[in-house]
Amino acid sequence: MRGRFITVEGGEGVGKTTNLGYIRAALENAGKQVQSTREPGGTPLAEQIRGLLLDPINTGMSADCELLLVFAARAEHLAKVIQPSLESGQWVLCDRFTDATYAYQGGGRGLSRQRISELEALVQGALRPDLTLLLDVPVAIGLARAGERGSLDRFEQEQTDFFERVRQAYLERAAAAPERYRVIDASLTLAQVQAQIDLALRDILAKE
Repeated sequence: MRGRFITVEGGEGVGKTTNLGYIRAALENAGKQVQSTREPGGTPLAEQIRGLLLDPINTGMSADCELLLVFAARAEHLAKVIQPSLESGQWVLCDRFTDATYAYQGGGRGLSRQRISELEALVQGALRPDLTLLLDVPVAIGLARAGERGSLDRFEQEQTDFFERVRQAYLERAAAAPERYRVIDASLTLAQVQAQIDLALRDILAKE
């Protein structure tokens, strides 16, 4: 039986790292074999591309170059990790996926959604996540949290209006696909956030 594909999305400082560990544990406790991964990244080559994308030395990279690097990393990631894991019956838990491209490169950079959609079809075919958890907080809260982590990467150094566009793009996508998305209010306490996650996971596990 094919595994399920769960993605976790959100802007900066929404608590993805903490909650990804929680989600993995919840799935494993439900008897699922879980492959955790991330984007951009997930394979040695894709991690090298991630380094190019996040390194502040590359400030000034053209938006088109950024978009194509993201999908180059994704093509490698799909071929080497995501598709084989799903086909073997594992559940794949991924820190960001193509929704992040629509949010960051589409919303944040202002690139055409149609161009992103064309690359999505080319690289992914029909593959889409079975469930996407969008951890959402107001931008000011998220940036304050991210700033506590130390040095900022190339994306984290963007201005507030960039992240407002990213958040808006995420929320628009969630509203357009309620059957796949679950929006999690990540401004609440950790226990309250994880209670929302539990409800979302209960739905997908009940379909097994």
